[in-house]
Amino acid sequence: MTSPFIFDVADLLKSGDLPEHRVQIGPSPTRIGVEMIGIPEGQEVTVEATLTPLGDAIMADADVRAILTGECVRCLHELRPESSFHISGVFSADPHFVEGNPDEDDEDINDGLGHVDNGKIDLLQLLIDEAGLSLPFNPQCLGGCVDDDTVPAPDGISGEDEEKLPDPRWAGLEKFL
Repeated sequence: MTSPFIFDVADLLKSGDLPEHRVQIGPSPTRIGVEMIGIPEGQEVTVEATLTPLGDAIMADADVRAILTGECVRCLHELRPESSFHISGVFSADPHFVEGNPDEDDEDINDGLGHVDNGKIDLLQLLIDEAGLSLPFNPQCLGGCVDDDTVPAPDGISGEDEEKLPDPRWAGLEKFL
């Protein structure tokens, strides 16, 4: 299975020409997202990337589109919205692409850079990071739940008069009355 997130940039690094626009479509190699909603493994993903040579590095600027799968946290109905993510990053072919002050510690200089491995870059980690930051942890049906009558009350008891229910925070104090 080939990943739509892996781009061959060996020729682009050698030629140093103008930016290239590439589109790759394929199955997601792993589940991407948060607990309640995400791109399932094997779901078709479209990656439209602009790859710009920067000497000994490549800047990737990409839009990723896929159909998410998840559950509404209120009614537990299945959600299948189409979503898009914008990701960008720089991938260095040379370990000394970014040089810092020689007096500083050299360990943290290239922390934000990806690496070109065997002439290829992988955008998967950029998407994993973006999805974790932008997807909702508590997804809900758009426009409200389809059947609000089946949505349980926040305390787990539906259909009872809410004014007569004891507040669960004070329930332990009843024995002192």
